Amino acid sequence: MQNLLTIGEVAERSGLAASAIRFYERKGLIHAERTPSGQRRFRRDVLRRIAFIRIAQRVGLTLEEIVAALAVLPVEHAPTRRDWQRLTTGWQDRIAQRIALLEALQGGLSNCIGCGCLSLRTCALANPEDVAAEMGPGPQFLMND
Repeated sequence: MQNLLTIGEVAERSGLAASAIRFYERKGLIHAERTPSGQRRFRRDVLRRIAFIRIAQRVGLTLEEIVAALAVLPVEHAPTRRDWQRLTTGWQDRIAQRIALLEALQGGLSNCIGCGCLSLRTCALANPEDVAAEMGPGPQFLMND
């Protein structure tokens, strides 16, 4: 178990609290080995996993999505570049959709964001005669393709 990091070292290097690291471990996002006395020891590649988790959360992925994504990475050794590429396959479309939604939201913040505000019945420009109500509940102009 040499060259492994303690939970305190992982916390310091990752910028997370030890409680967050234990939470990630309970959720299956990261893995630790145990010393004979039961203390956690982490391989150094856990820092990359934690960085990935934090970035994925910042772009809006759920913990369930992150768990599913990380499940394709090997647990027994540090992931290779190919492993990381396999993990992110297909994410470009999702990121592009997220960017488009954020740009639409940014552009609409000063006006109506498209179905959900109480003034839509009187908004002749964005929602004449409340046509958005026929599309369903919620922000239909932003959420529908």
